[in-house]
Amino acid sequence: MTLYTRFTQHLHTALDALEASGVLPAGLNRGALTVEPPRDPAHGDLATNAAMVLAKPAGTNPRALAEAISAELGKVDEVTAVEIAGPGFLNLRLAPSAWIEELHAIAAAGADYGRSEQGKGITVNIEYVSANPTGPMHMGHCRGAVVGDALATLLEYSGYKVIREYYVNDAGGQVDTLARSVHLRYREALGETIEIPEGLYPGDYLIPLGQKLAVEFGDRYAAAPEADWLVLFRTRAVADMMDMIRADLALLGIHHDLFSSEAAVLAAGKPEAAEAELRARDLVYDGVLEAPKGKVIEDWEPVTLPLFRSTRFGDDQDRPIRKSDGSWTYFGIDLAYHFQKLQSADELIDIWGADHAGTVKRIKAAVAALTNGTGTFDVKLVQMVKLLRDGEPVKMSKRSGSFVTIADMVEEVGKDAVRFTMLTRKADAQMDFDFAKVLEASKDNPVFYVQYAHARIHSIMRKAQAEGVSASPEHLELLGAEEHALIALAAQFPRIVESAAANREPHRIAFYLGDLAAAFHAFFNLGNDRPDKRIVMTHDAATSSARLFMASNIGQVIANGLALMAVEAATQM
Repeated sequence: MTLYTRFTQHLHTALDALEASGVLPAGLNRGALTVEPPRDPAHGDLATNAAMVLAKPAGTNPRALAEAISAELGKVDEVTAVEIAGPGFLNLRLAPSAWIEELHAIAAAGADYGRSEQGKGITVNIEYVSANPTGPMHMGHCRGAVVGDALATLLEYSGYKVIREYYVNDAGGQVDTLARSVHLRYREALGETIEIPEGLYPGDYLIPLGQKLAVEFGDRYAAAPEADWLVLFRTRAVADMMDMIRADLALLGIHHDLFSSEAAVLAAGKPEAAEAELRARDLVYDGVLEAPKGKVIEDWEPVTLPLFRSTRFGDDQDRPIRKSDGSWTYFGIDLAYHFQKLQSADELIDIWGADHAGTVKRIKAAVAALTNGTGTFDVKLVQMVKLLRDGEPVKMSKRSGSFVTIADMVEEVGKDAVRFTMLTRKADAQMDFDFAKVLEASKDNPVFYVQYAHARIHSIMRKAQAEGVSASPEHLELLGAEEHALIALAAQFPRIVESAAANREPHRIAFYLGDLAAAFHAFFNLGNDRPDKRIVMTHDAATSSARLFMASNIGQVIANGLALMAVEAATQM
């Protein structure tokens, strides 16, 4: 049992005692109670808001209740002092035995330290990347890919069942454009001199596919009308691009469980099924949209369209699910696709680029309608990344063929640097990716600093072993205040994981690892100024073995955090 779990139980035991004695009425809602580190470490080791939360429903004064809770918590062996702050907050100071207990907990749990059953087996579908299958993955896709994948791993670690899904947009005009671009490369492979017209994809990545098709079909389709080859070339092109996309994502350690096809959604009649479901509940009706506000369109005519009543769910206006020609709108197809996802998941999470912010409200309205308001649906918006090289922006354009691919990035800076860097800021905050800084071996480079902390711990272990000293839990009572402070920070890992999972924010793991790495480096450097604080002291094997045991468990926590980010816990650098 970890420190915060243990002290949460101590708190509930104290409150149970107060209920039994009549100080507190029975049955009070304790859901808002917290046990957390105080904002100022000088105030103690743990803090709780119990008196502040329970005083009003209990009909008592917060400070008076705090005194009663304090008396009960003071009976806990691991507590040396309980102090009441302000109107009724409680700060606890812990005995050294509490930190020794936590080191044992880390050692016992190993790679599972921080793992929980928080999700209770709830199935969460996380859809991420979902780039159009028209070329290789570029850096415009990278951040969302990493955020989605790290979130999936985080939720699995927290007891959720996760479905990693990629939505293949293989039914729109962009895949016809892709097919026409491939046909040109096919003709080129047959010996024609071709020019790529404006509006087609000019990238060299289509040349190998054109060559393969030339070998397979000869000149059968070289002069054939488009109707003879468009579907075939589109199918082959999408399959080839998806193979390329999977390979690019694999370079980042990303693998999806499910690839869902937009074309398959349409072929299976999913939009019709969703429309029928919503019409039966009077949530789709035939109506006329208002003229666009703020614009004067001379040839605009009111047209009767099937409209989804999204205003009932907080949207600005009702939304058409079909166009005037009877074909489905993008929203109509997207509604059906989310309807499909809901058949196999309790919760949905979509990772979208920030340029899709305008469609969030209507999709949330659709999911609310399809689930009678019971479905849990979240959209995480990810800002674009600005690439810099030598201080100058790197321009990207899939249509011009001059873009920086994920494969290029991984080859230049490595998977770990790309993944960790993408998680060093909140997903909805803008980010600069500076090639030079990402490769810099300094404390200003977060991924290097964290990996170096783990590698440094392993280096210390190797040197200690060479000197005949090994880690041991036998003399942990010799650890002092500086060691206890480091253990206290390590002890926060399970609650950081819990809050990151609850808030769907995997970047919190990166932030925490930066703090823990900095604290360990500071402790290590303390030994440079104070020989008595060196981790390994050949003249004091007992203290050395205790500090080595502590260091090895700090390393375990760092490794666990890096694993959540799919970043290697380097053992030497």
